[in-house]
Amino acid sequence: MVSDNEMGLALAVSSSVFIGSSFILKKKGLKRAAANGTRAGFGGYTYLLEPLWWVGLVTMTFGEIANFVAYVYAPAVLVTPLGALSIIISAVLAHFLLDEKLRKMGVWGCVCCIVGSVMIVIHAPQEQTPNSVEEIWKLAMQPAFLIYVAISMSIVLALILYCEPLCGQTNILVYIGICSLMGSLTVMSIKAVGIAIKLTFEGINQIWYPETWFFAMVAAICVVMQMIYLNKALDTFNAAIVSPIYYVMFTTLTIVASAIMFKDWNGQSTDSIASEICGFITVLTGTVILHATREEEQASPRRMRWQDSGKSFDEEHLTSLYSPEY
Repeated sequence: MVSDNEMGLALAVSSSVFIGSSFILKKKGLKRAAANGTRAGFGGYTYLLEPLWWVGLVTMTFGEIANFVAYVYAPAVLVTPLGALSIIISAVLAHFLLDEKLRKMGVWGCVCCIVGSVMIVIHAPQEQTPNSVEEIWKLAMQPAFLIYVAISMSIVLALILYCEPLCGQTNILVYIGICSLMGSLTVMSIKAVGIAIKLTFEGINQIWYPETWFFAMVAAICVVMQMIYLNKALDTFNAAIVSPIYYVMFTTLTIVASAIMFKDWNGQSTDSIASEICGFITVLTGTVILHATREEEQASPRRMRWQDSGKSFDEEHLTSLYSPEY
């Protein structure tokens, strides 16, 4: 008999494989399309006629669905950090398929992600799945979680109304802070909707409960907000900087929100919790190392192209910023 944690683990790992592979498939599709028309980074849409790009899109969709279902079976403290495995998959595949060489530091980054993930899996808590959406609603109405939501929304409003006009274009933490805080609420809402759907398929209908639709509405609003500000961050700052900072903040806040709402760590020993935290920090370290290595590799050819072409710095920066290779 497969436990819920084992099911969630299998789905989370398969999600990382699908998503990591999709980046490579889409990039190869973009390169093929660029050879036959205007590049996507310069407003071209020829990639829509490239079958490989569509294969990548479908692969990513499967990965996101698997990730969504993984949250139904396993706690966020197990599922969320395993998203780093998609970075390993894409880095390894890029090494063999795109000739984007993985340096020694990149290999060490992969090793850190794998070791940290194993530590998290070994010590992950066994979550008690609620038996109805009303139980989830009671968890969401706990004073501790309401305080978390109130603090998160207050910070988000302050960032949007005050910080964004003042320093949104210069301080990367403004956009990423909004994305990460909204993302943690997205995961909690999606997990609630996923459990409601699972119970419905098991014969315990949860569709007609107003709480189900409330969680679905919150999830939709949070996802839209998350995507808007993530796009702003990617459009304003270098993707190689945005990705690791966003991963660290989003993962940390999601684990905190889940620990408060679903009490993931209740009943666990101090040693197990400490091991999970160490594993999480190891995964974060590996992620940062991997992205730092990729940034170095991307910076070198851009610097050489700039020196050879004689373009101004502003022209080269704009060319790089809108390149689909990011």
